[in-house]
Amino acid sequence: MSTEPKTPTVPMLFKPYSIGQLQLRNRIVIPPMCMYSAVDGKMGAFHHMHVGSMATSGAGLFIIEATAVRPEGRISSGCCGIWDDETAAAMKAVLDEVRTYSQTPIALQLAHAGRKASDRRPFDTLEGQVKPGETDSWGQQGWQVVAPSAIPFNPADHPPLSLSVEEIANVVQAFADAAVRADKIGIDGIELHFAHGYLACEFLSPLSNKRTDAYGGSLENRMRMPLEVFRAVRAVVPKKKPVWARISATEWMDAKGGWTLDDSIVFCKKLKELGCDAIHVSSGGNSIEQKIEVRVGYQLPFAKAIKEAVGINVIGVGMLTEPGEAEAALVGGAADSIAIGRQMLFNPHWPYEAAHKLRAMVDAPPPYWRSEPNPKLNIFMTRRIPDK
Repeated sequence: MSTEPKTPTVPMLFKPYSIGQLQLRNRIVIPPMCMYSAVDGKMGAFHHMHVGSMATSGAGLFIIEATAVRPEGRISSGCCGIWDDETAAAMKAVLDEVRTYSQTPIALQLAHAGRKASDRRPFDTLEGQVKPGETDSWGQQGWQVVAPSAIPFNPADHPPLSLSVEEIANVVQAFADAAVRADKIGIDGIELHFAHGYLACEFLSPLSNKRTDAYGGSLENRMRMPLEVFRAVRAVVPKKKPVWARISATEWMDAKGGWTLDDSIVFCKKLKELGCDAIHVSSGGNSIEQKIEVRVGYQLPFAKAIKEAVGINVIGVGMLTEPGEAEAALVGGAADSIAIGRQMLFNPHWPYEAAHKLRAMVDAPPPYWRSEPNPKLNIFMTRRIPDK
């Protein structure tokens, strides 16, 4: 009978993982979450704190919030941008500081909010779109929004302008230019925001895209703009850095002819053909009429369906707050990694807690090593000195 000690089984959540050539120490992903705290698109003091907090959380990957490729593509006046050298320099300052104490891979979500731009920040005292000529609570003026078709997201909103074919080409180029800036400042990967009712998602949906040219009508035509964006970005980002997309797998509007899971599978197959390294699977956001039964893991079936039908890395999400829930989703084959969003804002050291509960190991800065509830477990993989 062997007396050799058994090697502990590493939980799936803490097994190494890669997106393209980007190596991650575990499968915990912090998804992009808007902080609405930038000034003229530029990151500032708040972002030094926030990005630092997320980058020292122990997660395998942190994705910076939706970052506009053009000023009018911001969700609100407080959203980040990377449309010029100044906005890129502000982000670089944050990254340079954070990387003096964290080696966590940091990706960036590139976005254009389309008809959902010029909105108020969630913590504004007022609600609704900031229309042209109006100002928000920070004294910032609203602006004219754009879309595939002149259909507002909310009937009370100022109608968007329908983009011309030339303007679509300019937006596509803006994504590519932003990706070049992101690469130059050291971003490790690019996520393209094709979800939640923002511009690319608006092109995909037959509810918001009523065009009669090459960018509207058939599924092939409605996919054209986001596929052009992906192709343009992939062409300028080095192969060693992954590029992937976040999508809304469904609009939850099937009864009214909205975007469906079957449409998403076709779209994701096209993305894979173009070199997409992963799909970040969310849902909804393009209609105020959507009816969603929110519950633990409610979006995981979409992720699993795409993973199985397309054969691509999938990031799953869906109100997962407990380590056991995330572990079960991975073991059950619903996804390859799990995005933990708002729970990370509530508990920025959620990965530490997950490592403790699942008996795994996680990265942490040396000053935090003494936080371990049970030192005998030695959950901090970088720990090299005794606790005094």
